[in-house]
Amino acid sequence: MNQQRGFFDEQDRLAIISSQGDPLERLNRAINWEMFRGKLKKCFAKDPKGPGGRPPFDYVLMFKVLVLQRLYNLSDAQMQYQLLDRLSFLRFLGLGLQSNVPDEKTIWAFREKLTVQGVIKKLFDRFQAYLDEQGIIANSGSIIDATFVEVPRQRNSHDENDQIRGGQTPSDWSEAKESQKDTDARWTKKGEASYFGYKDHVKVDKVSKVITSYEVTDASVHDSQVLPKLVDERDAHHEVFADSAYEGKKIDAVLEKRKARNRIHEKGHRDHPLSEKQKEGNRKKSSVRARIEHVFAFMTNTMRGLRIRSIGIERARSSIGMINLVYNISRYALLQGA
Repeated sequence: MNQQRGFFDEQDRLAIISSQGDPLERLNRAINWEMFRGKLKKCFAKDPKGPGGRPPFDYVLMFKVLVLQRLYNLSDAQMQYQLLDRLSFLRFLGLGLQSNVPDEKTIWAFREKLTVQGVIKKLFDRFQAYLDEQGIIANSGSIIDATFVEVPRQRNSHDENDQIRGGQTPSDWSEAKESQKDTDARWTKKGEASYFGYKDHVKVDKVSKVITSYEVTDASVHDSQVLPKLVDERDAHHEVFADSAYEGKKIDAVLEKRKARNRIHEKGHRDHPLSEKQKEGNRKKSSVRARIEHVFAFMTNTMRGLRIRSIGIERARSSIGMINLVYNISRYALLQGA
């Protein structure tokens, strides 16, 4: 028999969700979302004010939609469905069952605007500055590493791939087909596994495990090529840890120029194996360097995987930037014990 809906049913159900431990409540307790409003508002400042101009939803609310989307790795269509279906999502946004929610096209358009204007990196920097102000980032040493971020795999012919690598678009591709092809992503191998997509190169504070800077490249770029962009004046007189993929004279020179203390794993070479002292040194470095694996594990497990659905490196930078920003937001909430 159907029961009549009560006036307090929604609040009662939310109370049960809270008693089970709602991680989104923890985020709302820890984060002052208004800190992002200035950057978001500036992005849309030049939009026309008439019908069809300004987005119908609050900028900060829409940003929080993107946070939810990235935290649970949802497509735009899945995000719209979950907003209609999940009370915890509505509460996180400050909405109720009677509220309008953004549809998938609105979500896409908002994210696309931020992408075109490069706002995600600005939002990341804004939050990183806030973490610095709060004393969360210890600034006593860094760890550098990279992880693959995959995109849907392309089924191109060898000739098509040769043309793409040469910077050309296959002449027989229609405009519609070209729009669905990611010609910026690249294949690469690590061990026996093949990957197609991009790389997220990050520098992490060794104490807090907060990401302090990042760079995005296609998957074929070697990790060591990006280290010079990640190491800066903040690393002067502090330790920089990385695995042996970063070992080499050019990297040594970069660290010396930045006055950073080199803690990169040493690597044995033909006829010059590592000594026992070097092996022991690597073991000590590993105890620190392993902390960056916790960052990637959180992205892979809690954030539902390092995969994106966008096409092209500009959108990849935006999507991967959101991954890094949402990780930092989640890490801060955890450190605050909210």
